[in-house]
Amino acid sequence: MINPEFVHGAAELETTARGLKPHRLPAWVRERFPDPQLTMTESQPSGVRVVVATTARTLRMVCHATRVGYVGAERPRGAVDLVIGDEIVATDRLTGGDLVAVDLRTGATEFRPGDAHTASFDGLPAGDKIVELWLPHNETVELIELSADEPVRPVVTGKKLWVHHGSSISHGSNAASPARIWPAVAARRAGVELRNLGLGGSALVDPFTARVIRDAPADLISVKLGINVVNLDGMRLRTFVPAVHGFLDTIREAHPRTPLMVISSIFCGIHEDTPGPGAIDPDSVGTEQIRFVATGRTGDTELGRLTLRVIRDALSSLVQRRADDPNLHYLDGTLLYGEKDAAGHPLPDALHPDTATHQLIGERFAEHTFGAGGPFRTR
Repeated sequence: MINPEFVHGAAELETTARGLKPHRLPAWVRERFPDPQLTMTESQPSGVRVVVATTARTLRMVCHATRVGYVGAERPRGAVDLVIGDEIVATDRLTGGDLVAVDLRTGATEFRPGDAHTASFDGLPAGDKIVELWLPHNETVELIELSADEPVRPVVTGKKLWVHHGSSISHGSNAASPARIWPAVAARRAGVELRNLGLGGSALVDPFTARVIRDAPADLISVKLGINVVNLDGMRLRTFVPAVHGFLDTIREAHPRTPLMVISSIFCGIHEDTPGPGAIDPDSVGTEQIRFVATGRTGDTELGRLTLRVIRDALSSLVQRRADDPNLHYLDGTLLYGEKDAAGHPLPDALHPDTATHQLIGERFAEHTFGAGGPFRTR
């Protein structure tokens, strides 16, 4: 079994019959609110790494993956990225594993078991080095064994710890591999440790998420809110604003002076002026690209229904009203990806960025937030 000290970025490790299963939310959350979407996404180890110091030239990691797939909507498999320093040295695409196949038209599911996968990396640079194996951001994995041609030992990096919470975009949807999701790009450029609480479909201002952030060690904290609240049609303006205040108040109970950034949504044309719920476009099922649509009525905001423009204005005003907190900051998400960017970097499914756009967002976030004069400046 893999040494638990090697695993960075997880809330806890569950011991299973096969090995260690990383979780990004603690057991008490999973027990109190076993929502299927949340249960799936928190067990996908986005941002979680196996980190070792070694002189090895060869590494092998055995893992068993479980994924959800959709009939008529093939999606790329997860991957393990090997990172040394700031460089992605190699990517190993998963094979085998268990599949839960979901028919989007009928809702029927089928379980298809599979074999374990061995991620193999050869020809690593000579000499002592810190090696990071970034685990798949889009498939659940159980870690079974790590082997190398030289001894491996745990690492304490000494870097500042950045805790980030967001939606499926922060989780990494549509990125080709785990070290290429935008929070990972930003963390490497900034030289910080990442704990990623990007939870697909689940950035819903949940009080338990605020408690998890409150109870976590953190030198820097960011929360990216908006898109999930809109595409679930889960709140109205009257309930959203107090909920965000309460979310921030909870975090501040244990992190009263930690730099804390509130980030609004990147540009998403389908929800800029149209409320949710969001849905899969039925005409796209069975095609090469599933697409999402907004099912609300454009401009229908008079009764407090939320669009992304409404939420950006609300979050900006909310942070201004908390001006007594000098370490609280606001970032308009359209500075990371705006309407003009959509022309050159369209969202393939109308909701999530592709790999190149994750890179763009990560670079812009690092420059704005961690760069000279930025609120998270670390160097």
